Amino acid sequence: MKNNNLALLVMAAGMGSRYGGIKQIDGFGPNKETIMDYSLYDAIRCGYTKIVFVVRQEILSAVQDMFLPKLEGKISTHFAIQSLDKYVPKGFEKLHRNKPWGTTHAMLCCKEMINEPFAVINADDFYGRDAFASIADFFKNSPSDQHAMVGYVLKNVLSEHGSVSRGVAEEVDEHGFLKTLSEIKTIVVENGDIISKTEGGSRRLRPDLSVSMNCWGFQPGIFPLIQEMFNNFVLDNANKPTEEFYIAQLANEIVRRNMGKVKILSGGTTWFGVTYKEDKDEVSKKIMNLVKKGDYPSNLWG
Repeated sequence: MKNNNLALLVMAAGMGSRYGGIKQIDGFGPNKETIMDYSLYDAIRCGYTKIVFVVRQEILSAVQDMFLPKLEGKISTHFAIQSLDKYVPKGFEKLHRNKPWGTTHAMLCCKEMINEPFAVINADDFYGRDAFASIADFFKNSPSDQHAMVGYVLKNVLSEHGSVSRGVAEEVDEHGFLKTLSEIKTIVVENGDIISKTEGGSRRLRPDLSVSMNCWGFQPGIFPLIQEMFNNFVLDNANKPTEEFYIAQLANEIVRRNMGKVKILSGGTTWFGVTYKEDKDEVSKKIMNLVKKGDYPSNLWG
């Protein structure tokens, strides 16, 4: 029997080092709504049945105080803590690190709370209703070994205020399934071209490439693979305090090992986010325009 439940995992444990503050709970909407508010609103109206927030211990109370009153009676709500020692292999619990273990570790921190198909998003990115609807539709008929990535067009997901990192789907098969996803860390716009800069040099990227903005759909059977991969990642990177375990690595491993498929979905019609403080005004304007269009009520939770 098909499980009709669908969870949304919201990754809200980031440090916001380039933003200069806790952007996950900063206000952007007409009534100081966070970007997360709009994602939660979209998920509820697309039929999701559970929300799991992944947060750092230091902001747990702030996130609970902000969202529990809004979500009460609307959707099942849970909180998971992402800490440096959680699900870390024995003997590596006290490693010194400058930042969390990364987005795939954030997923792992929720494994006790999720036993249904689930979407994964960043707290500080605005994805739009189409993204949540495309994942919900995908899971209505997908086999248990098929996962999903909402694809966004590279030229539409850059920042005017500095470099960005993106998971770029450089190879997709004829049926729309991922073949390889490359995590490209330094992407900038120079003289109208989109450039990837690395220590080994620069290369131009096609503006129409499909990229991940960390809007994913996974089957619940994925957690044993995540744990295995994370164990290996910690062993390999114990002395590299800035290395992070990205979801792109998980997606590539699924494909490489022939453990399933990752479908590129077409729901990536709207995206904006905050990486730098300078992004805030532009994001607020875009949200206000959506409210004026009638896509969202001016008082989101009424």
